[in-house]
Order: sequence, then structure tokens, then C-alpha cells
Amino acid sequence: MSERRARPARSPKKHSWRRQPTADAPAPPAPPATDRMPDAPDDVPARIGPTGSVVHAALYRDGRRLASPGSLAETFRQLRDTPDGMAWIGLQRPTGAELLSLADEFDLHELAVEDALEAHQRPKLERYGDTLFVVLRAARYLDALEEVDFGELHVFVGPDFLITVRHGAAPDLSAVRRRMEQDPELLALGPEAVLYAILDAVVDGYAPVVAGVQNDIDEIETEVFRGDPEVSRRIYELAREMVEFQRATRPLVGMLHGLMAGFAKYGTDEELQRYLRDVADHVTHTSERVDGFRQALTDILTVNATLVTQQQNAEMRALAEAGFEQNEEIKKISSWAAILFAPTLVGTIYGMNFDRMPELGWTFGYPFAIGLMAVVCVSLYFVFKRRDWL
Repeated sequence: MSERRARPARSPKKHSWRRQPTADAPAPPAPPATDRMPDAPDDVPARIGPTGSVVHAALYRDGRRLASPGSLAETFRQLRDTPDGMAWIGLQRPTGAELLSLADEFDLHELAVEDALEAHQRPKLERYGDTLFVVLRAARYLDALEEVDFGELHVFVGPDFLITVRHGAAPDLSAVRRRMEQDPELLALGPEAVLYAILDAVVDGYAPVVAGVQNDIDEIETEVFRGDPEVSRRIYELAREMVEFQRATRPLVGMLHGLMAGFAKYGTDEELQRYLRDVADHVTHTSERVDGFRQALTDILTVNATLVTQQQNAEMRALAEAGFEQNEEIKKISSWAAILFAPTLVGTIYGMNFDRMPELGWTFGYPFAIGLMAVVCVSLYFVFKRRDWL
């Protein structure tokens, strides 16, 4: 661009949709001035604004850093005074006042500003005049917790500025800034080159996540066949993370193809075209891997449910067999108890101490009692034996 474009005067009703903060609303706590923000390059001190959300601001021309303004107002002033300059402003969870000042200076559309302020947006790409608004979902794998952490990044791309608004720890934009500053020829291509570098950083950040998830799935398969009772919860939690991962990668494929479709219309540099095609290939591969992970987790969950059902059936079968064996033992005990009860009953009757009993003076009284006991016992034995109780 030969000279900085003139911005039309802004209508006072442009941002009337926003709620003004009340006097009673507490201001967000500011981090200490000595804290380093994760977006700050190692060789340049981070510029912390009054609220701590301005991570870094720098002014470039022809791929070289000219200045590192200490505030948004200073950035605006220096950019106006620098022909063919480009401002790169990084924010983290900015306040409404900061976004309003950016919107007024760079003529950002109110709908895009509202999305950047509220966060929790789906990945998308929208064009408002000569400004491009991009929403990305970055991801990182936390080894200690064995889970995926998702961040949200909003990017405003204009003719002479690029603004990043982060909601979360990922991605590491300081690495993107260092990479671009080490390649002045690429950085000299303007804000589009920075956008594609950010896209590449977000997509490259998916690779460790894919590797971590693959390792988790391998561990889950081992736990499933080992019969770990906690594996079902782990499968469910990882499946939920894969749903979020799909929501981050699938729209990105269409977004990149949309950018490629506009190469001719917007006169995109050939080097950037090759750069973007490479990023599109990577994100397509990642999206396919994530789809495969989700299907694999669904299959593993089905197998785990089948194994759990088989284990439950085996336990119920074992309980039934134990109950049957116990019932057989009770039958035997009951049968012998009945057989022994007969002679006990006869012996008890004739053991009563009465002076007058009919059989006491009978010659065959004793043999009759013994024979009666034997007949009853033998009869009961054959009855129980015939019924397989003995």
C-alpha cells in the first residue's frame, strides 16, 4: 500500500448496542506490572496496559520492527505517522473499553467486536468490507492431567493492522511473532502473512494433541480388556473432548478453502497461496484423524459394554451354580434329618416313664419297635433316593 487509508468519521450510534458499565460494577483485577504475559517475545518486554489485557503491540514497516508502543493510544498515533506501516496488537481477555477504542480507530464492525468480547464462538471466517474477522479454536494436550485444553483466538485483519484477541492459554503467539520477525521478507507481505502464520501455528498445535489422544486410546484399549472398572468414565470423557476437537477442526477446513477461493479476487501473493495450501492439507489430515478417533472411541465403548455384560452374565451364572449346589446340599441334609427323625420319634415315645403302656408287657414289644424304626427309615431313604435328594 502506498499510503495509509483515510478512515471516515464514525457515527456516534455505531456502538450504541453495548451496555455501559455501571458505577457499582467492580473493575477486573490487574496483574502485577512485573508479570510476563505468554504472548510477549523473549527479547522484548511485554507492554502491559492498565487492565493487563494488552499483551504486546508493535509497529512494522517492510518486515522490520520500528517501535514497541506502550499503550493503544501510542500505537494509534505512531501508525498514523508511519506511511506503509503495519500494527500488530495482541490482547488477552480485553475489556469492553479497549475493544471500543480499537473499533473506533480501525473501523471494526460492531458484530465482530461483540463476538470478540463475548467469546465462546464457533470457528468462522467473516469479511466486513476490507476487514477480515477470523475465529479459531486452539488446543493443547496436558500430559499431567491427560486431557485436552481448548483456547479461543479472534483475529482482525485489515490493510495495515492485525489484532489478536485470546481467550485461553493456547496458542503461543510469541513464537509466531519471533518466527515472523526472523523472516522479514514474509512479514513484509503484510497482515495476511501474519494471519497465515497464526493459522499454521494453530494447526501445528493440533499435532501434539493428536499424539496424546492416540496414546490415551491405546491405554484405554489395554484397560478395557484388563477389566478396569474406571475405563468407562475415561472413554466418555475422551469422547467428549473429541467432540470439541471436531468442532475446532471441521469448520477450519471450510474456512481455509474459502480463503483459497479468494486468491484471485484479492490478489493474494503466490508465496502465501502455497503457504495456505500447506496449512489446509495439515488441517484436513488432522480433521480426518479426529473423526477416526471418535469412531474408535465409539467402537471401544461398544466392546467395553459387551465385555461388561459378559462379565455380569458370568457372575450371575456363577451365583446360580452356587445356589444350585447349596440347594442340593440342603436337600441331602433335610433327607437325612427326616430319616433320623423317625427312630428318634419312636424311641422317644417308648422312652416315656409311664406305668401303664400297652406294649410294656408284650413279649414282641421291643422287636416291634426296632422293626418299626427300620421300616420307616428304609422307606424314607428309598423315597428320597428316588427323588434324587440323596
